[in-house]
Amino acid sequence: MQPPALPQNEFERIATLRSLNILDTLPEERFDRLTRIARRVFDVPIAQVSLIDVDRQWIKSSAGYPPAESQREISFCAHAILGNDVMHVEDAHADERFLDNPLVLGDPNIRFYAGCPLRVNNQNLGTLCLISQEPRTFSADEQQMLRDLAQMAEQNLEAEQIAVTDNLTQLTNRRGFESFAGHILAVCSRLGRAATLLFFDLNSFKPINDNFGHAEGDHALRTFANSLVTEFRESDAVARLGGDEFAVLLTGVALPEAAIVADRFRARVASVNQLEKRGYDILFSMGSVQYDPARHASIADLLAEADAAMYEEKSRNGNAR
Repeated sequence: MQPPALPQNEFERIATLRSLNILDTLPEERFDRLTRIARRVFDVPIAQVSLIDVDRQWIKSSAGYPPAESQREISFCAHAILGNDVMHVEDAHADERFLDNPLVLGDPNIRFYAGCPLRVNNQNLGTLCLISQEPRTFSADEQQMLRDLAQMAEQNLEAEQIAVTDNLTQLTNRRGFESFAGHILAVCSRLGRAATLLFFDLNSFKPINDNFGHAEGDHALRTFANSLVTEFRESDAVARLGGDEFAVLLTGVALPEAAIVADRFRARVASVNQLEKRGYDILFSMGSVQYDPARHASIADLLAEADAAMYEEKSRNGNAR
């Protein structure tokens, strides 16, 4: 048996999965309907929506088989998420990766498997998969049909994400950030990796609304959010916490390196101000704190300390909160 490799973006993939707060939840008709349809359309005994966690495959929905989780190392779906298209195994007995897999040799006695990755935020979180105890072919038309059904499953997963997305900026909101960052910090603590939180608050934002109107204030917030997304890495957690407050959690980055990154971001915002010339400048105060598991029992503790550091900078520079 060949155990599945880990995706290169495993750290971010797991954080995205955990941020949806869908693991270990009860069955839902919107997912169950899909697996029932898939089972009937493809005439297979089993269809499932599976999600690949750190060390397990968890089943959100299963038609034709009890929704029991299994170890990730024996999961067919853990192989399927390594690619971005349908993976199909016409006969597991003839595939060196799976011929001695416990799921092939024993219950549910997999011979045929087809799985399409479920992708959210460019991360493959799991699959919509088909299973049969008989070998069979899987045509190009059938593969496209599975992709179409998998897209519906992705939309259901994305609906989970909508609840954690800020409508104006399309950044993660406070609820999503606290969940996402909490999981990241747990991983950093376990692996001994550094992490630094940057807390931003716009200076003199109220006068922008008062003098130029709320539509212009919204534009300023979107411009600042876009600058954050552009300057920071895809692996960094960027959020609008509410109002004119934003946060970025940098993973694998200690405080001295974070200071360099922050200076680069200040230069970017200054450049945007020069380019746009909208009658006002976007200005901000920032607090930065390196994560210390001994001092920060939760993301709330880290946010509170970074907020205090931000307010100190704002006060030193004579900016109104």
